[in-house]
Amino acid sequence: MRNLKFVAIAMTATMLCVANGAYAQQIIAHRGHHSVAGAEENSMAALRAALDEGLYATECDVNMTSDGELVVVHGPWLGEKGDPDRLNIQRSDLATIRSKRLKNGEPVPTLEEYLDEVAKSSSSTRLIIEIKDHATPQIETEVVRKVVAMVKARKLHDRVDYIAFRQHVCNELVRLTPSGTSVSYLGGNLTPEYVKGLGYTGISYSVEALKRVPRWIDEAQRLGLSVNIWTVNSADDAQWAVSKGVDYITTDKPLTVKKYVK
Repeated sequence: MRNLKFVAIAMTATMLCVANGAYAQQIIAHRGHHSVAGAEENSMAALRAALDEGLYATECDVNMTSDGELVVVHGPWLGEKGDPDRLNIQRSDLATIRSKRLKNGEPVPTLEEYLDEVAKSSSSTRLIIEIKDHATPQIETEVVRKVVAMVKARKLHDRVDYIAFRQHVCNELVRLTPSGTSVSYLGGNLTPEYVKGLGYTGISYSVEALKRVPRWIDEAQRLGLSVNIWTVNSADDAQWAVSKGVDYITTDKPLTVKKYVK
């Protein structure tokens, strides 16, 4: 019955899109393609799985350690709540963080390792870098500078997009990246017109935010902004996102959601 429901919803979503003349075109793997065996969120295995699958894009989270290194981990904590060895990523040095293991046995990857993997891959999969909130605007500017420099050193500007919750981070990305670089705001609280005025290229809002103000989808697209929706994991949310014609869908289940947008 569940499979029949899945097919019925997918067909309904497709018919709605045909009627509206719009399609949700691209799938983004949230924190990598970690739904495959042996992978974990933000792990090298999740990145490789996304590249191997040829997904449109794979997203990752970047934090700076206390000794100024950039690591790919959601943060701000590493480890389960109540664990005496739980680490605050931004208050711990790289050696300490690397001594821990993700659930799949890998160490926390550095951003350099992530970018090197993308650079050597023949896949066209894009990398979406989310720069996480840090303690001060000064630290956030330092993080942005380092991220942009690493991307530039590997000549990956054409394959990397950026997202952030902090307006300061987005402002610095607009200032420090080449013209035309994709910079999307995550906060869900700014109108498309305001976002456009800030010089960002898109909005990347949660399912809840866009369902609360669905007109922002059309408004953003009329202004030339891209629209991404996150994190779409249920059948109902996938159907809604496709029917609204958003540009990108971020999901923990890329292969499942991909069936809805065909």
